[in-house]
Amino acid sequence: MFVYLDIILMLNLLIDSLLLWTTSIFLKRSAHPIRIILGGILGSLLIVMAITPYSTFAAHPLVKLAVSVGMILATFGYKRFSTFFSSLLTFYFATFLMGGILIGAHYFLTFDLELKSAVIIQSIRGYGDPVSWLFLLIAFPIAWHFSKRRITAMTISNIQYDVLIDVTIKINGIILHLKGLIDSGNQLYDPITKTPVMIISIHSIKNELPAEIIAIAEDKNNFYESASSLPPEWSSIMRLIPAKSIGKNNHLLCGYKPEEIVFHSENGSSSIKKALIVFENQILSKDDSFHCIIHPYMIAGAVDHPAS
Repeated sequence: MFVYLDIILMLNLLIDSLLLWTTSIFLKRSAHPIRIILGGILGSLLIVMAITPYSTFAAHPLVKLAVSVGMILATFGYKRFSTFFSSLLTFYFATFLMGGILIGAHYFLTFDLELKSAVIIQSIRGYGDPVSWLFLLIAFPIAWHFSKRRITAMTISNIQYDVLIDVTIKINGIILHLKGLIDSGNQLYDPITKTPVMIISIHSIKNELPAEIIAIAEDKNNFYESASSLPPEWSSIMRLIPAKSIGKNNHLLCGYKPEEIVFHSENGSSSIKKALIVFENQILSKDDSFHCIIHPYMIAGAVDHPAS
């Protein structure tokens, strides 16, 4: 059996460097490419030790831990222990994540349920790992890209979750329970009263709204005709709000003044009365995670009602 040590070293260097790069992405800390490669070279020392008389030490957990510490120090340096320890744990997380993806993919594609295959796998030692180097070379970049995208997606989901809040709107005897997104980009005000405006999609609440309100939201061409047919209790709380949006110049939105808007959180609830709501005939969230866009001033100006 021939072992091409130079290929193994280069592949190990590439993988270690990519793991360190993945760690920097997870930590959101920049690292110079030279320092990443230097850390990868330190990680490759275990391969060199494996072909020397010190090969027994290369397999010792303390030696592996020392090499990992050296890789983190070479890549990120040392500022304080908490930062260093967090970097080390994140490096192990990235390593186990990538290793789990590769082994899982390998056995998903090639695993044989026969007992003799399991015996052969258990008897394999050294470089004869069941996950072939060729498979590793091809699959590792794919696994790295997949894990990076998933971590980014989870981060975005967590950020979005942090700005989602349960909302209760009371207007003309109707109580609407919605999930709202606090959007700092929403700067829509009534220019006269400086009242903040909330945008609400009608798609999930059509059965709770009067037909005249739905008609105004759906028919933008006959806006004035639809508005003129509003019942008195709705026309009395209607406000016309000039607005600008992408692709449109000044246009009017039909807003309504609710009796109260209540925001619910784990710490209790808060409410605001100085607010306007606009019903729109568009889906605000493709995954239906929220149904209205909340002006940030509404949250800042709401009166707290702590939970008992």
